[in-house]
Amino acid sequence: MGSTVMVNGGQRLHYVDHGGDGPPVVLLHSFLMDGEMFAPQVAELGAEFRFVAVDERGHGETPADAPFDYWDVARDVLGLLDELGLDRAAVIGTSQGGFVGLRMALLAPERVTALCVLGTSAAAEDANVAASYRELAATWADNGPADQLTDMVAAVCLGDVEADDWKDKWRAVPGPRIARIMETLVSRDGLLCRLSNVRCPVLVMHGAADAVYPVCRGAEIVEGVSRAEPLVVVDGGAHFLSLTDPRAVNPHLRKFLTEHA
Repeated sequence: MGSTVMVNGGQRLHYVDHGGDGPPVVLLHSFLMDGEMFAPQVAELGAEFRFVAVDERGHGETPADAPFDYWDVARDVLGLLDELGLDRAAVIGTSQGGFVGLRMALLAPERVTALCVLGTSAAAEDANVAASYRELAATWADNGPADQLTDMVAAVCLGDVEADDWKDKWRAVPGPRIARIMETLVSRDGLLCRLSNVRCPVLVMHGAADAVYPVCRGAEIVEGVSRAEPLVVVDGGAHFLSLTDPRAVNPHLRKFLTEHA
């Protein structure tokens, strides 16, 4: 269940407002995922914070009817805050969600009280990696998501976590959509030279076993943001860290959000 609003010049955006009287915290999911990936955080911390889980453009129940970039998605989420009557909110973003969260903090620094990014990067995508991702998306679009492909994505992003439900969702993604959201991912602009403009407190967490972005990508964010907490590296942690390693992640989130949200 959830709600849908029109934001950012007519973009339809699906979200779930989990409610409560605590400080508002926006949850921004990873590539190919949706707001349900934060179920471990909602279950453990939902009594302390008002979690608002967003289906980002082209994911879950939010469409992407035209090309877009992550600045557009950041504006979508800021528009959702307007619709909810929230002047300010904290933001948690995993992987792609971190791309969006950083852009929110740059677009509207007065509206982001605190930002936690997990398994993300402020750099543009490596050209060779981008080429391989485009090839993967083309194969998916032409031939559908074969079991070998979904198994590979699950292993890279989720490690040893049970992924059957997520694979079922991935198999339902139409070919044109996968091509569009992949192009947004691989063509994103780098933010390393702009990190000094992020004003809010930032917590960066990264899995030591992240198979997509090495730990140095997280360290770059810590080095570039003036109010960054020390980098938290989760031993054995996979790429979609908030979902795969909640026992290690949630205590850090609780402390950070209690102090800054």
